[in-house]
Amino acid sequence: MIDMQIERVQRRLNILPSLRQHCLSGLSSPQRRRNLLSSLLTAVAWMALPATAQPQGPLQAWAPAKPIRLIVPYGPGGSSDVIARSIAAEMSRGLGQQVIVDNKGGGQGLIAMQDAARSAPDGYTMVLGHVGTLAVNPAMMPKLPYDPLKDFMPVTLLAKVPMVFAVGPNVRAGSLPAFLSLAKAKPGVLTYGSAGNGSAGHLAFEMLKVTAHADLVHVPYKGTGAQMTDLLAGNIDAASAGLPGFLPHVKAGKLHILAVGSAERLPAIPDVPTVAEQGYPGFESSQWFGLMVPANTPAPVIERLHAEALKALGSPAVRQRLAEDSSTAVGQGPEAFARFIRTEQKRWGDVVRSAHVKAN
Repeated sequence: MIDMQIERVQRRLNILPSLRQHCLSGLSSPQRRRNLLSSLLTAVAWMALPATAQPQGPLQAWAPAKPIRLIVPYGPGGSSDVIARSIAAEMSRGLGQQVIVDNKGGGQGLIAMQDAARSAPDGYTMVLGHVGTLAVNPAMMPKLPYDPLKDFMPVTLLAKVPMVFAVGPNVRAGSLPAFLSLAKAKPGVLTYGSAGNGSAGHLAFEMLKVTAHADLVHVPYKGTGAQMTDLLAGNIDAASAGLPGFLPHVKAGKLHILAVGSAERLPAIPDVPTVAEQGYPGFESSQWFGLMVPANTPAPVIERLHAEALKALGSPAVRQRLAEDSSTAVGQGPEAFARFIRTEQKRWGDVVRSAHVKAN
């Protein structure tokens, strides 16, 4: 009886007579024949499914048909521009379409992020996410007009730019502990500048203040230019920023770098210890940048953009350019980047709340 059922099913599957006989040979026990019948019936049911219900092969690789816009929430110059233009040039070669950098500064990144969020989720708009726009703004702005993880989808974490802590010509401190000792001896007297409330330099020093229990006075400026002018003139005592802005003045003997905020020392200034090395283990303060796309962008598009971004980060030319800017290439995948953003939102949100930081 079982043999007859097996033969009928095999005929339905268009199995040749010789192959049907081969299937039956060696099936000495009824249980083995029942197992074969079960497998064949499963195959019949599988064939009855519509094609859309059956697992498909690998997703078709997306190929752009026109140029892609990469929105940068800051003006030309600076680490954001260096990273964006380095990556865009290399991705253009891999995608076969130009990736055009579109600088949209102002409003602490709000203008650029809103523009990107309103764009079509078709792969032709990316935005350079930043620790400020993705992790700080949500804590600092109760009525933020975009949601970093609802209005956008992560593509990859591109790079980190460690913050460095420097003092001006009037500060007699050769190390971070010496500077913090001065601050504790004169609470509320020493000052530090930043490019504005909620800027990377502001929050880096606020994190240091909380960690070291030091009382320093924040002096916000409208941009880094005025801040640097006053730091060099001795009108403020200290500041925190990326290394490129400080390095020419350090080489000229006008500024002194006390510490770097990364987990490891920077190759450009190997003799300068990290904050963690100087008595504050676990301390890390870096700006970071990553690619985001509008929510509902199709998975094949994100996969292709992610793959091309990783290729770009692996390019010797890109790595050299990032190293010149004291940036470290990362290259996390979309899911890991999403987890990283949530972790950073918690970490910097705690700093914003403890320091009562408000937007300008």
